[in-house]
Amino acid sequence: MADIRRDDDTIEIDDAPRFEIGERVASRSVVRNDGTYNGRDIGDVLVGKGEVGYVRSIGTFLQQFYIYAVEFTDSGRQIGMRAKELCTLDNLPDDVLAQLGERAALVRMMR
Repeated sequence: MADIRRDDDTIEIDDAPRFEIGERVASRSVVRNDGTYNGRDIGDVLVGKGEVGYVRSIGTFLQQFYIYAVEFTDSGRQIGMRAKELCTLDNLPDDVLAQLGERAALVRMMR
């Protein structure tokens, strides 16, 4: 079984979820199977860094964290992920869009 560690000072569910159902997100890192994804070996890559998906549902874990069920369209997998593992593509802050410059239009067209 995976090593489950609590972030003692973080209780995410005290605040609203960071993402909304239907929001387009990208994986911030490679996600490997920790044994909770059936049909794949432990250690297999489930999601690559930068893969785009959509939040399909929001649940909680350990009465502390939000878990976002994200459907990754390229692989067809639905993976449970924490907010810190995801980045929004639909609601980027103005300062980030300014830094992206012309590439911001590309992000908007990826819908």
